Formats: sequence, C-alpha cells, structure tokens
Amino acid sequence: MTVGAGPGARRGTLYGIQYLRAVAALAVVFFHAAERSGHAFAIGAAGVDVFFVISGFIMWVIAERRPVTPGRFLKERMRRIVPVYWLATGVMVAGALAGLFPNLVLTAGHVAASLFFVPARSPSSGQIWPVLVQGWTLNYEMFFYATFAACLLLPARLRLGVMAAAFGLLVAVGLAVRSGSPLLATYTRPIILEFVAGMLIGRLWLAGRVPGRAGALALVGLGLAGFAAIAILRLPFDEWTCGPLACLLVYGTAALETRGGVARLKVPALLGDASYSIYLWHTFAISVVAKVGALAGLPPSLVLLASAAAGVAAGLCAWHFVERPLLRGRAASPGAFPAEAKPLRRRIMR
Repeated sequence: MTVGAGPGARRGTLYGIQYLRAVAALAVVFFHAAERSGHAFAIGAAGVDVFFVISGFIMWVIAERRPVTPGRFLKERMRRIVPVYWLATGVMVAGALAGLFPNLVLTAGHVAASLFFVPARSPSSGQIWPVLVQGWTLNYEMFFYATFAACLLLPARLRLGVMAAAFGLLVAVGLAVRSGSPLLATYTRPIILEFVAGMLIGRLWLAGRVPGRAGALALVGLGLAGFAAIAILRLPFDEWTCGPLACLLVYGTAALETRGGVARLKVPALLGDASYSIYLWHTFAISVVAKVGALAGLPPSLVLLASAAAGVAAGLCAWHFVERPLLRGRAASPGAFPAEAKPLRRRIMR
C-alpha cells in the first residue's frame, strides 16, 4: 500500500521510520539486559515513547490515505497484534506452571485480563502489569486503536481535535484525581498524549509542512542529544521529557523522508521489520543468558552484551519462524510498533 507524503516526495519505503522502530526496540532490549546484568541503562525504557509517537503517526497516515471502516480497522489491528502476543503469553503461563518462573504467581483473572488487554494488578508484584510484563504497552496501543476507530465515524476534519480533547481530558483527570483503579491509573497517564502527537506529525507530514533537510537533521540531532544527555548525566525522566524528544525524532525522520528519502540499509531494515517480535520475545533469552552468565562467573559487561545479543536473536527467530508465517496468505496493512512489521510506503502527491 502507498500513502501520500506531500509535494516532492519520491516513491519508496519509509525506511527512516523502520530504523526508528529498530532503535526503539534495541533500546528496550538493552534496558532489560542491563537490569539483569547489574548495569544501568534506564533511558532505554524511553524506546516506548518513540513507539507510541510512531504508532500515532502511522495510524493517522493510513486512515487519511486509505479510508477504512472502524470495524475493519480494529479487525486488522487485532489480527496483527493478538496471535503473537497470545503465543508469548502462553509460553509465560506454561513456563510458570512448569516451575520455570518461580516468582510468577498466576491467577485465572490476571491471565484473562492479560490476554484481553485489560490493565490489572499482577499478583506477583502488585504492579499494573500483564503476565508478559512488556505487554503493558499493548494495553495502551489497544486503547488508542479503539478510540481511534471510534473517531473514524467522525468527519476527517474533526478526528484529530476530538482525539486531542479526549486524551487531554483523561490526562487532566489523572492529574486531578488519585485513584487505585488500574484502569484509571493507566488511561490517565500523560503518555497517551504521545499518540496524539504522532497523529499531529502525520497530519503535518501529509500536508508537506515539514522543515528542509538541514532542519530535519537538526530535529533528529536534538532528539538524540536529549536522550543522550539524560543517559549520560543520569537525569530523571518521564513522558513529559521523553515524549517531546521522541516527537523530535519522528518529525525529523518524517521530514527527511520527504526531503529526498532515507536509503535502505539491510540490517536496520530487518530489525525494523522484526521489532514487534524482538519486543515481545527478548526477555525470555535475556533471562536465560543472564542466569547462565552469573552462574559461570562471567564479567557483567560480557553478560550484558551476550544477553542483549541473545534477546535480539530470539526476536529475529520469532519473526522468521512465527510472525512471518502468521502473516502469510494475507496482505499485512502498514502500521506502527509494536503492531506492525511491514514498512510503510508513500507515493508522489502533486
């Protein structure tokens, strides 16, 4: 499928967005590998902020360039997200039942909530996490998709404003009301505004309202510099700081796509394709390698690198042997991490 990219854009694939998904996935991998090897790479968790902005961007572009009914939109999203996620969750449940995860406490209610993307407190930790912990981001993605699908019933000119107002109101409620409800605590976090920001970037991009190449590179540079400063100086961060930085990266990268495009690089493109599988499966491999490395007395730095490499390798294998076969036989609509593995395409708009 192709989508418009504004005046002057050439036909091609948005590899820049693919590369951002790859970088975001690797950041999360190193975040978890560092945790398990005694290191600190907290800023890696900000890969999620990049994912959410990308998701808003691509969903907006898809809906603008290929009108779709709310039902079909949700069906495509479910077909794309659910099978692999349920399989990964099933592995966690089976492992817990087999005694491989002694700290994982299972209850029927929590497993059901996890499978159906309902925020619930984990009986293992008390945190609002599903059985597969990294699946917490999918709760946000599915909430965004459901809200976005409802907005598809509105005239196109009203969608962005309604989404912004609805999500802004939810965040305002969260700032004003403190609640122990998992649903309220989840869907009133400021992080949901990152989806709206991505939609706005998509709207600007489709209209050709993007900076020139120098400006685009400056935006990407500022975004990377901001994340680097947080990591190096070990500054506190949250969605209020990481969200804007993620927007700089996505907006700058989208502008580069318009101003001459981004060349295809085989390995980053592959990692972008496999980003969903890497995100879902990396913790399994990291846990095994980190435990083996610790038992073998390996240096923590080596455990970190080996764990991260194993996490990426596990994701690539899952993409090749699980995700790709599940996608065969139907056209996969373009989408955003962690919901899509196919690159977004664009066409000349004159």
